[in-house]
Amino acid sequence: MEGLLFQVTIYLVTAVIAVPLAARLGLGSVLGYLAAGLMIGPLLGLVETEAHDLQQFAEFGVVMMLFLIGLEMDPRALWDMRHRVFGLGLMQILLSVIIIACGALLLGQPLAAAIAVGLIFALSSTAIVLQTLSEKGLMRTQGGRASFSVLLTQDMAVIPMLILMPLLAMPRAPSINPDGSVDRTTNPVLTATPENSHSLSLVEGLPGWGATLVTLGAIAGVILAGIYLARPLFRFIHAARLREMYTAFALLIVVGIAFLMTLVGLSPALGTFLAGVVLANSEFRHELESDIQPFKGLLLGLFFITVGAGLDVGGFLRRPLELLGLAAAMMLAKGAVLYILARLFQLGGRDKWLFTLGLAQAGEFGFVLLSFSAQQHVLPEPLAQKLLTITALSMLLTPLFFIVYDRLSHWMDDPAIPNHDEIDPQGPIIIAGVGRFGQNVNRMVQMAGLRATMLDHDLETIQLMRSFGYQGFFGDPTRPDVLRAAGLMEASTLVVTLDARQATTRLVAHARRVRPDLYIVARARDEIHVYQLYRAGADKIVRELFDSSLRAARYVLEQTALSDFEAAAMEKLYFDHDRAAVLDLAQHWKPGVPTEQNPDYMARAKELNAELEAALVAHFDEHGRTPEE
Repeated sequence: MEGLLFQVTIYLVTAVIAVPLAARLGLGSVLGYLAAGLMIGPLLGLVETEAHDLQQFAEFGVVMMLFLIGLEMDPRALWDMRHRVFGLGLMQILLSVIIIACGALLLGQPLAAAIAVGLIFALSSTAIVLQTLSEKGLMRTQGGRASFSVLLTQDMAVIPMLILMPLLAMPRAPSINPDGSVDRTTNPVLTATPENSHSLSLVEGLPGWGATLVTLGAIAGVILAGIYLARPLFRFIHAARLREMYTAFALLIVVGIAFLMTLVGLSPALGTFLAGVVLANSEFRHELESDIQPFKGLLLGLFFITVGAGLDVGGFLRRPLELLGLAAAMMLAKGAVLYILARLFQLGGRDKWLFTLGLAQAGEFGFVLLSFSAQQHVLPEPLAQKLLTITALSMLLTPLFFIVYDRLSHWMDDPAIPNHDEIDPQGPIIIAGVGRFGQNVNRMVQMAGLRATMLDHDLETIQLMRSFGYQGFFGDPTRPDVLRAAGLMEASTLVVTLDARQATTRLVAHARRVRPDLYIVARARDEIHVYQLYRAGADKIVRELFDSSLRAARYVLEQTALSDFEAAAMEKLYFDHDRAAVLDLAQHWKPGVPTEQNPDYMARAKELNAELEAALVAHFDEHGRTPEE
């Protein structure tokens, strides 16, 4: 028991220290988790073979992540992706296998081993890519959706690859140590049982047609249960009035479907993704999401730590240039395939580079194929160990690729490929960003008899707007040439409602630089973003949840303590004071310095809070009340 608690403490301490530090340095949480695993495993030796046992458990985080992604995806959107799933995804797998296998043949590997290497390296890391895309808000971009389509196809391809591996088996050759003795040691990762190898199976021993019917029946059962059983079961759980039962039921859905998929030989991640899509339109979607999210985050973090802890640093240090060169060659070959497919499927500019850089690594399912190929004698163990290190190295390098993408994305637009509409300016107002926020602004502007030019880089959103009769243009609002085409030099007002914090600030700064007289209204995520936009030159800054939270507070006051008039006056008092306070604090804010480490900021914030309390007391005194009444 003490040993288990010690190991848990080590993992939690390293995660709590390394991940916030990596996030503060702009490296992302994934690289923080990988670095934490590297520190406690190969460098300090605090964890050993148990890291692989934990990795098999932690891979369930990928299953939960795909369930949550399914909850976010309307079935119609999934149907719209079918061409990319069965076109782009399959072409990526086939071309990657062919090119990497040819490279392995040139390096002297036999045909069977070369094909196995191609199959292993054709897969990318679902965990790292989707986690990073979600963190950076890139899932809704064209590049993010194309990446997800390919990852979904790869997940479906794992089972056929596992079926193909035994057909490539060859006689096993023993490893020879430098002194001439036979090496009988084995790597625990390579001798582990793959996730599809289990004692229970519903299809084992059945003829081909029988296994197909059972598999299709399991898929149909998941779909029908999601449609007809989920609501009655949720109502039954709701009757218990116990919060933990919601969590237990959400976990039961994910674990039960994952277990069913393993019984019929399918990927658990694929089954839970399908269940998420079925439940995407249910009224319990957000409840499921909130219950599963904490488990997903912890398990994915644990998975990344175990990947870092499993890296063979000793083997790497014996031949670092060789292993780094092979990892770079694999990622270059795979990246070339991805780049060609991006051009073929008309991914332009930064979406093309996001797709190329994001999927160039090997993935966690490569570990499964490596383990199985070593068991089936498809690959000799020394080669399998080398491939294991290359896979881990490529996963370790992937967060750095995303950082490169972030830094260079402004220069990644391809002028040879027209990736925005020919824009006909509609009026003196430009609205950059056509989400729910921007759409409400546009409707109110139109109600006043004015016209606005609406821009967004999400083609599907623009097409949906046009289907409802609203005029919008496809184009990246952060590009200076697109803004000029939209009439920036003639406009009187610019409204910036983008989701991305840095893109909003960058756009405001550019517009203020080229048009000092332009009136700029910008949407902010939080107070720190308000300060950034204030420095960038915005005239009016709207925190996205501030006004709605004031309205909610007013409703509470009207119901419990004050008259409608008094509650409205209180709301206005708070609104006016907060606007003045934020403008005041913006003078004390220092970029790059956390507010809690800025003494001037903290002192002024306390003074302003005291002033607000005094103003509230004075307001109540004026109306003959005490604050407690």
